[in-house]
Amino acid sequence: MVDKSIKIPGPDHPITVEHNPCRVVVTAGGKTIADTHSALTLREASYPPVQYIPRRDVDMSLLERSAHSSRCPYKGDASYYSIVSGGERAKNAVWTYEAPNAAVSSIKDHLAFYPDRVDGIEEMASPEAGTF
Repeated sequence: MVDKSIKIPGPDHPITVEHNPCRVVVTAGGKTIADTHSALTLREASYPPVQYIPRRDVDMSLLERSAHSSRCPYKGDASYYSIVSGGERAKNAVWTYEAPNAAVSSIKDHLAFYPDRVDGIEEMASPEAGTF
């Protein structure tokens, strides 16, 4: 039986989600998979920050939904996509929380990419943010 308990972020396991003022571009197989000025940066406990990109800024035609899934007690159930042209390396390279737990509800309709399964996740300073 799968444990469906929900844990709330707190001092022992903090999670924050903030707008990233940078342009974020994800490439794989020589193609731009995602390009956005609306990424959200999720910081969770001691894990590296993760860029969550709005679905509208991802070329979904380059992705194929997979049967893989996982569960995080803090974020909820994750669904996965593979990058069609990425070969074995790009299998299940992308994840999304379609019905995230309330504490991270802002990542709904966003996708995240494993850095080691794409060519790059580049953050570029945005002139609007006052950084060059």
